[in-house]
Amino acid sequence: MSFEPKILGFLCNWCSYAGADLAGVSRIQYPPNIRVIRVMCSGRIDPEFIFQGFMTGIDGIIVMGCHPGDCHYIEGNYEAEKKFHMVEKFLSFINFDKRIRLEWVSASEGARFAEVVSSFTKQIKDQGPSPAGGVNPDEEISEKLNAMKMAATSYRMRALVGRERALTEQMNVYGERIPKEKFDALFVQAIHDEYIRHRILVSLAKDPKSVKDLAIEIKAEPSEILEHITILKGRSQVNFDKIVGNTPIYVNMMEI
Repeated sequence: MSFEPKILGFLCNWCSYAGADLAGVSRIQYPPNIRVIRVMCSGRIDPEFIFQGFMTGIDGIIVMGCHPGDCHYIEGNYEAEKKFHMVEKFLSFINFDKRIRLEWVSASEGARFAEVVSSFTKQIKDQGPSPAGGVNPDEEISEKLNAMKMAATSYRMRALVGRERALTEQMNVYGERIPKEKFDALFVQAIHDEYIRHRILVSLAKDPKSVKDLAIEIKAEPSEILEHITILKGRSQVNFDKIVGNTPIYVNMMEI
């Protein structure tokens, strides 16, 4: 039996959804695998929606919005693009970055809508079923997706995404402006750090562990894990639980 992927599409109301409607009334053929969620603007699509979609077993997710410069809400698609690139970087940790796509489709581009859906459906078919879906989803992948969802929606990541233009295009009160290259490097490092920290939180939510146990599970150096534990303690997200022998054991203080 050939694999038929489950594809989720987030389409903006003013352009992409209208483009999909035009494809329908024009009887333009495209694969029926996509299930559409209409949103008022592509900028409304929270990263949490994408991670949650994969956690429920979706094989591929596509986001469509108005072409740059044509957004009904002026800069909504710019916001969508920033959030999409962040999600893409997170998903690259588990090789899911090719399971998402961002496209601009206008209300008059019914044929383009069909082409994009056809192309993306083929791309997902070539990759095969998502390991997070099916009857027996991969538990490790599911936990990593949960950590990514928590990390991407954390205050630090939301602040970086929301202030990128202000930080890189405008001067602060001291007449300083962060170069785009420097911000990008900071952003990539923040994605890595928050991902590891939330992997720690997800792991400790199951049971208390030592730094060594966490390092083995997450496949990181114990020194790096300890640095993240120190930061999480400062955030009151992790705390010392007990000592077993000479080894400190840590516990998650949050509800996951």
